Amino acid sequence: MTMAAGPTGPRRGAGAPVTTRGRDDHATRFTARELNRSTLARQLLSSRERIGAAEAVRRVVALQAQQAASPYLALWNRVSDFEPADLDTAFAGQSVVKSTLMRITLHAVHADDHRAFREAVHPSLRAARLNDRFTASGLTAEDAEVLVPEILAFADRPRTNADYEAWLEQRLGAPARPGAWWGLRQFAPLLHAPTAPPWSFGHRPSYIAPRVRPVTTDPQVSDLSLRTLVTRYLEGFGPASVADVAQFSLVPRTRVRAALRALGDVLVRHEGPGGEELFDVPHAPRPDGDAPAPPRLMAMWDSVLLAYSDRGRLIPPEYRALVIRRNGDVLATVLVDGYVAGVWRPAEGGIEVSAFHPLSDAVWEQLRVEARALTAFLRDREPHVYRRYDHWWAKAPGAVVRVLPGG
Repeated sequence: MTMAAGPTGPRRGAGAPVTTRGRDDHATRFTARELNRSTLARQLLSSRERIGAAEAVRRVVALQAQQAASPYLALWNRVSDFEPADLDTAFAGQSVVKSTLMRITLHAVHADDHRAFREAVHPSLRAARLNDRFTASGLTAEDAEVLVPEILAFADRPRTNADYEAWLEQRLGAPARPGAWWGLRQFAPLLHAPTAPPWSFGHRPSYIAPRVRPVTTDPQVSDLSLRTLVTRYLEGFGPASVADVAQFSLVPRTRVRAALRALGDVLVRHEGPGGEELFDVPHAPRPDGDAPAPPRLMAMWDSVLLAYSDRGRLIPPEYRALVIRRNGDVLATVLVDGYVAGVWRPAEGGIEVSAFHPLSDAVWEQLRVEARALTAFLRDREPHVYRRYDHWWAKAPGAVVRVLPGG
């Protein structure tokens, strides 16, 4: 079935030009708005681009994916005439893969990036998943290292949690204690295999081995791959500080600093609005602070909201607790002029927007256009997406609450 597309945006380079100061190879002091605009441009949020799903994922580096619908909504916000079937195909063919990676969280990344990203964060995953909860099962971290190659060999086709637990019981010669498979399923570099509509991945996960297996037993490989991860992060989210890179990856700052030192003159150094040192790749988009930033209805857990130690890059400090809840839920937000200005959810007949401050009539009209397109996009897949999180919106304060008709 053909799915409704998002609003059509100009192709790259079309429409009103985005002005950029000539500062590719020279240190520059950035304002907060210039950093915001750099992020929007690299994350395809300044204007939608007409590219395929796999290439879009490559461009934006990583899409947080613990909620199955979110990568689709993230691309709907970034890709002109986005067809969700394009991402279905990419997941099915493993040109885009879903796996536990940065921040020990599920991400969708391009297949070409998966190996390096997994190798880079492997020490963090080892520490987080082979902890006391895992060792209480009677297994050690060394046992896990031995088991991983065997698990990957068994994962030659999609298998469920029950399949792996039965395999582990047979392998150990006794029932596995609680915590054993919990640690192993994220420590082993497994991919999530597509299981069910409407968004490729259902509530009962299935796992399969990657076609190109990461090297997880060599610290030097991990350090080299961290340089790749840092470079890719800066391509999609820079300019950024050591703290930002560490926040995005959940890699200790000592390792991040070592990677940045090793990259040396490959990177450009700048200064942030507070005097902090920022790193970037040369010749990346760095629009002026007055570059246009159209409204967007963002996915829950959109990676762009979680990619920085300084969340103020897109979230005004006074709104942070409203959209990032204490349990880690990150609500579906409304971007206005490049910054979070409210939250949204599907409602009867359209999209309900709760704005945290008054918005102009012109902005509301732009949001109506987005809401009509989003309602059409969701119609054949999951009209009331994120329903289980409705309780958060009921508690979210809003200066203005409107239901924008789906049309």
